[in-house]
Amino acid sequence: MLSDFHESFAWFVIAANGLAGVWALSAQWIIGLRMRSLWWLVAVAQLLIFVEIGLGIGIVASRDLQIDSFHVFYGGLCVLSVGILYSYRHQLAPKRWLLYGLGSLFIMGLAIRALSVAS
Repeated sequence: MLSDFHESFAWFVIAANGLAGVWALSAQWIIGLRMRSLWWLVAVAQLLIFVEIGLGIGIVASRDLQIDSFHVFYGGLCVLSVGILYSYRHQLAPKRWLLYGLGSLFIMGLAIRALSVAS
């Protein structure tokens, strides 16, 4: 039950980060897309990653499972990527839309890869 929710929720994480990435990249060149709601979407999309990781940890803690180590690796890279994006936000402030656009799409790709090695 929880593992099915974990897998379904992963698609939500992928979609949210993909949408945030495309919107942020578009905002780099289209000034009208630079809205506060973009940053709310980015924040929610990145917080969803931590929820997804928490679900995965809950599944592993509740059962004695053999997990693919690459699944854990890609999930950990998603969390690490959020930290790296956050740490560069001041240094790349003039290009923050590019930073978060590419970063969100990178996280989306990592999540897709984590999902594909789990199957």
